Amino acid sequence: MADASGTIPDDALGAFCRHTHVAVAGSGKGPLAGLTFGVKDIYDIAGHKTGFGSPDWLATHPPAIHTAPVVASLLAAGADMPGKTQTDELTYSLNGENAHYGTPVNVNAPGRIPGGSSSGSAAATAGGLVDFALGSDTGGSVRAPAGFCGIYGMRPTHGRISLEGACALAKSFDTAGWFARDAALLERVGQVLLGADVPPAPGAMLLAQDALAMLNPAVVAALQPALARISAALGTLKPVTVSAQGLAQWFQAFRVLQGAEIHAQLGGWVKEAQPKLGPGVRERMAWVATISAADMANAQTVRDAARRSMDALLVDNAVLVMPTVSGIAPLLNTPAAELDDFRTRAMSLLCIAGLAGLPQVSLPLATLQGCPLGVSLVAALGNDALLLALARRIAG
Repeated sequence: MADASGTIPDDALGAFCRHTHVAVAGSGKGPLAGLTFGVKDIYDIAGHKTGFGSPDWLATHPPAIHTAPVVASLLAAGADMPGKTQTDELTYSLNGENAHYGTPVNVNAPGRIPGGSSSGSAAATAGGLVDFALGSDTGGSVRAPAGFCGIYGMRPTHGRISLEGACALAKSFDTAGWFARDAALLERVGQVLLGADVPPAPGAMLLAQDALAMLNPAVVAALQPALARISAALGTLKPVTVSAQGLAQWFQAFRVLQGAEIHAQLGGWVKEAQPKLGPGVRERMAWVATISAADMANAQTVRDAARRSMDALLVDNAVLVMPTVSGIAPLLNTPAAELDDFRTRAMSLLCIAGLAGLPQVSLPLATLQGCPLGVSLVAALGNDALLLALARRIAG
């Protein structure tokens, strides 16, 4: 594989990194030959620094010794990597607005955020700068930007794809993930990263009624044609309640456990390096230091119950249909209080797969006010290939 790191891609979208630019030619042969992909700037490339969305992280860490295996797999499958893509600072945001490096353009929702933290990967894919892109998803960082940008996004089963050589945020939630503009390519990439799994026949098709109940009526109305399309392709959707405890309680448990892991992972570096953190990230990093052992124990009890509940719900290859997030992408420069409210509502949906470690695919099947609105399928642990096959079937 040749290193071709000299030329920064032609990029009017602000999707690619200038500060950590590196391009690598793939093997030229394999199932992804002739395709290009972007790589979120959390994945190591041998001989180059990884930025993690933070100038201070970049300044305090040496070049990588090895290329992350997930990137190496895509290169070996024939795809070329023209550059690394922007990420939110320390990947601890859902917006795509990086105070240090700017906000990639959302071509399918002009004037609105692309979503984060895989902002550059989503923007580059939606804008046609690459054929597909590698991101990561801890709390929703593939699924949310896929929904906002009107593309397909896949979060695999937790632990299914190696995160060796990737910057960690919260290890019991972190997953690799990827974007594509069409379901067939999303599945092809999945076959490289996941192996040649034969998907089982789908079981019951379930509709997350309590997730829909959290949405504005206009959003629910906008989702109806997409739900009808899924039903026509896969069968009648049976309404179910996902969380007996309430999705808001699930989100609070997710927030505490994720926050505690973030503090354990990054708190020492923040204390030592004293980085100049941007708004939102700064406040959240201060908050995670206040989480108590009792908070964590209570949250873990909720997580354990959520996992049992989802395991029971998705038995026999059942598939859950739900909104990806709570609405279309917020406008650029939305006031912080409004963004926090949107984040809470979005995370109350995104936390479902996160708490239980489940695979989830977001499909660009709906619109509202001319902007994309994602719909998701969630399956049982290990049923990643099933989701990719169903996404392709729905796409037709």
